[in-house]
Amino acid sequence: MRSAPALALAMLVLVASMAGCAGSDDEVDSDSIDVPTWQVGDWWLYTFSTPDYSDDTTRLVVASDSEESGTAYMLAISSLTEARRHAVLNHNPFLGRITHSDLSAFENGVAQPVLSFPIEEGGSWGFTLFATEWIASVTGVTGGTAIIAGAASDGSRLDYVYDSGIGYFSSFIWTDASGTEQLRMMVADQGSGHTGDVYFVRGGDLFSDTWDDPGADVEFRDTFLVSDHPSDGEWDEMVYFIDAECGSGSSSITLTLRDHLSASALERIWGPGASEMGTLGTIPYPSGEYTLTATFTGTAFLRVIIAGGITESWSL
Repeated sequence: MRSAPALALAMLVLVASMAGCAGSDDEVDSDSIDVPTWQVGDWWLYTFSTPDYSDDTTRLVVASDSEESGTAYMLAISSLTEARRHAVLNHNPFLGRITHSDLSAFENGVAQPVLSFPIEEGGSWGFTLFATEWIASVTGVTGGTAIIAGAASDGSRLDYVYDSGIGYFSSFIWTDASGTEQLRMMVADQGSGHTGDVYFVRGGDLFSDTWDDPGADVEFRDTFLVSDHPSDGEWDEMVYFIDAECGSGSSSITLTLRDHLSASALERIWGPGASEMGTLGTIPYPSGEYTLTATFTGTAFLRVIIAGGITESWSL
């Protein structure tokens, strides 16, 4: 027969065990994720995949926590080249200002709540991203991870996962109405205490066109005007992105860009079998009207994208 002290000890262990189980159940029943507090130097390494461009891996870094009168962070990039690439291709919406209150990204100067804290299962809200209106719904919250789906009226969808363990998205996928993935953003690593220079290039679209086998012996000419950024003044530079590919035989491409004084700002020539994909370059101090001329012989493909850029940098 057990002694009274032994019996009391057994009861105490049993009660403690039951209390522990009850506490775990409460945590599961009340799963809710609060907004994190980022620190300057926090970083996330993401791989971005799109259907039209090669994959790129970029480190996003918290450069500042005092934007918008102290209500927003600045999310920048650890490489100036990558910052320029993202400015001209414009496929990463999560750069620049990010609000403290709910990690909203800005589109056309307006904060858009892609996340809505506290995140709870069954929660629903609306926002605009990629010039599309979305209704987001939290389909599950488990262990600090939230699964969120966004739906648009045209059948497009967003599927993204917020992970409180890293304080941001672990994945973000945009699929258009035809079922094509327009953006896949996947985290590869994350950490804190980044040191070195980081950059944000504020971009603005100036010119974009694609010629896919436009015909033999043809010339295209177009003009565009470089005016100031709507709120931040003159552009520091133009950033251009080029994909070019010539067929065999007598195929060729000639590309020229001239300013309003007819001075050459950019010249390229590709001969039979030549290929140049993902070329990134800059043209300093742009202003006025520019004329772009593209001449083709044989079979050819050419894509040209030009954006204005204003560069900001921080030393961490």
